[in-house]
Amino acid sequence: MPLNVQDKKAIVADVGAQLAGAQTVVLAEYRGIPVEQLTKLRASARDQGVYLRVLKNTLARRAAQGTQFEPLADSMVGPLIYGISADPIASAKVLQNFAKTQDKLVITAGLYNGKLLDVAGVKALATIPSRDELLSQLLGVMLAPVSAMARVLGAVAAQKSAGAPAPVAAPVVEAAAPAEVVAEAAAPEAAAEPAAAAPEAGIETPQTPAAE
Repeated sequence: MPLNVQDKKAIVADVGAQLAGAQTVVLAEYRGIPVEQLTKLRASARDQGVYLRVLKNTLARRAAQGTQFEPLADSMVGPLIYGISADPIASAKVLQNFAKTQDKLVITAGLYNGKLLDVAGVKALATIPSRDELLSQLLGVMLAPVSAMARVLGAVAAQKSAGAPAPVAAPVVEAAAPAEVVAEAAAPEAAAEPAAAAPEAGIETPQTPAAE
């Protein structure tokens, strides 16, 4: 059914609002893709926060006018599906991952941060880890020592419950100071303090408490 003027205005306004908050737009041809496959693609895009829509190129050009995505106008040719995302990587990643399993989806161009991207550029952008992936990797690095300690403690607990001796930690050996340095450090203190009086007979000398 042909679109009337009001429908066209509504589409341009909707797409323009998406472009206003976007960092990346990716264009891809979708000839011959079954409807059920496109439905899966739309669901994947929705989960990743990507606005995905099949658009008439004339309306897309109109929506892009006056925005950073206006340079894409020359690439808006043929039956295209548009991936628009505020996340700099999401739209490229969604479309590139789908293209790996569906060769009828052909990425044609993109734009990120005001720069036009060819097919290789979109694919390169798609390989960059997303924010969630980077956070997950960072969390894994942070938890690695904790996991190692948990395994050690678990092994100690298992040995104790089985009656086996717990593993003895290796003693920490501190480097001894050179004799000359020790002597020099002790000499001023010995000279400064008066000699202690000998304890009187019958008076017990207090013992030095052991270091805790």
